[in-house]
Amino acid sequence: MRVLGVVLSALLVSPVMAAGSYPVAGLTPGERPAGAPVIREPARARDWEAVFFKGVTKPYPASLSWSKDQGSWYTPFNHAGMIGPYDIRGWHKPAKAR
Repeated sequence: MRVLGVVLSALLVSPVMAAGSYPVAGLTPGERPAGAPVIREPARARDWEAVFFKGVTKPYPASLSWSKDQGSWYTPFNHAGMIGPYDIRGWHKPAKAR
């Protein structure tokens, strides 16, 4: 049992000790490197707004006005979430036939 404890201790401590040996990315990690690409405007798919507002009826509530400033950041708001009674926007319901 004691040997197991020593082995587990070594496994838990070694990643912490190794973390200090990784190099810092650049000499000034708090500054953007010269010549790095810059995002001028978010790249959105044509159906971005339809996906973002899926299950939300018009007129869209003012509480969703932040969507115009969303940019290219990840948001869970335009991805399917939980199923069942928690699926209030209908993400998991089958699409209606036309």
